[in-house]
Amino acid sequence: MGCATLYALPHSLPPTMPRFAANLSFLYPDLPFLERFEAAARDGFTAVEYLFPYAWSKQDLAARLRGNGLQQALFNAPAAGADLVSVGRAWDSGARGVLCLAERQDEFRYGMALALDYAATLECPRIHVMAGLLPNAVLRESLLQAVADRLRWACALAAEQGVTLLIEPINLRDMPGYFLNRQDHAHEILDAVAAANLQVQMDLYHCQVQEGDVATKLRRYLPTGRVGHLQIAGVPDRQEPDAGELNYHYLLALLDELGYSGWVGCEYRPRLGLQPGGTTAGLGWRQRWSF
Repeated sequence: MGCATLYALPHSLPPTMPRFAANLSFLYPDLPFLERFEAAARDGFTAVEYLFPYAWSKQDLAARLRGNGLQQALFNAPAAGADLVSVGRAWDSGARGVLCLAERQDEFRYGMALALDYAATLECPRIHVMAGLLPNAVLRESLLQAVADRLRWACALAAEQGVTLLIEPINLRDMPGYFLNRQDHAHEILDAVAAANLQVQMDLYHCQVQEGDVATKLRRYLPTGRVGHLQIAGVPDRQEPDAGELNYHYLLALLDELGYSGWVGCEYRPRLGLQPGGTTAGLGWRQRWSF
């Protein structure tokens, strides 16, 4: 989606436009979850993502994808749990992943197997593995080797069905105590794991809240090929990207300049909230920035 009057695209490539995926855990909150697939397709989305699929059957979700011509871009591995009941309760109970929790190895392995089972049915090529909350009085550095070992095992398992695993830095304002909150830390973990199917999920909202200097980080990390998924939301209120302190008009054009061709997840809370049609009413930014 480059604009010749603003940016020179490398090698005279034709302008493109980021491929936007609707995050159904955030968008269309006025609708029951399974009805959000049709709403997203009606609004022109061709892919969806969401936090967790495990409350619904794989077959029902796959039917919604097929019936609406949608791709599954991404979902999360379970936040915790060693059976479907506990997996379903984990997020609302405050769990934010078990990757960094050494004593919960069985839950981690169960969660990875469950996530990969869903990924096979939904033809989803990416799974986000949540890092978890740092235990009290434990230094992050003391857990790095165990985290790398666990990810190395998970990447080998995921590689058997061609799935890429993602880790995501999340800001400490929204998720106090989260193990992973900086882009450089995420890339250090990739170095330690050294698995071809481990990448970073770079949420520009989280990046701005935690670190700032978003454009410089995009220029640093996108050319490495190790950023597998992007997400956007306005800062500071996590609403539509056309308001707030981040200039997404500039940042989305920068993605073109850098040759990013992956999905950009729309993980924001519509400013009209639960108002019927509120998500659709707030999508004008897509048309305005389709230059």
